[in-house]
Amino acid sequence: MANAPSHARVHFHHELNDHLPPDQRRVSLEKPFFVPASVKDLIESFGVPHTEVARILVNNKPVDFAYVVQNEDSVAVYPDSKSAESSTGSALRPPMRRPPRFVLDVHLGKLAAYLRMLGFDAFYHNCFADSQLASVSAEQERVLLTRDRGLLKHSQVMHGYWLRETDSRQQIAEVLQRFELAAEIRPLTRCMACNGLLQDISKERARNLVPLRVAEQYHQFRQCPDCQRVYWRGTHYQRMERWIAEIRKIQATNKEG
Repeated sequence: MANAPSHARVHFHHELNDHLPPDQRRVSLEKPFFVPASVKDLIESFGVPHTEVARILVNNKPVDFAYVVQNEDSVAVYPDSKSAESSTGSALRPPMRRPPRFVLDVHLGKLAAYLRMLGFDAFYHNCFADSQLASVSAEQERVLLTRDRGLLKHSQVMHGYWLRETDSRQQIAEVLQRFELAAEIRPLTRCMACNGLLQDISKERARNLVPLRVAEQYHQFRQCPDCQRVYWRGTHYQRMERWIAEIRKIQATNKEG
């Protein structure tokens, strides 16, 4: 006669429920198992990436991801939010660097451009495999942004975030709010094409690099030393300034709320 399986009960808190089917949200879930596994594997078996988890309590005691789940354990899982990070308990990962640097998966090119426009270091290539993205995240201490939960389950990835929104403009607002970045916006300091840091160049030097009408009309120019792209404060800059002002206003409103 086969041995009966062991059981653990798991409860996911707050926004971690975004990863669960509607009928499994905000309730205690029972998980049968025959072979003991780490609590990290248990959590991810429900579809919740470990990068979204900041605190784990087993039978009301803090544990790390390596804890081996036992029969009749009660597991409470809390999200990677400011309130969870500041609470007591086992540290699940090294602290995230400030301001954060990002690496984005191949489907988030527009978001990468928006992040660069606001002055954030955003690594992006449209041909990188998942394993390469995970390695860049780990080796360069970058927060991995993706809509693919499976990508966040790579053990190499320490810091990552699953984007809830699908529209790129809503995604940038989501990232700014999640990582509290409104005060760290430095518009038009990075190249939107390649992520390089822009440098001021003289009008004389720019004259041979931009259309004649641009050289005659504008007086301030910046250039990316990596890809040589030149930027100036044209009508596109004014539109971006209005958009950035709107973002800052929304972030300030959210913070007050």
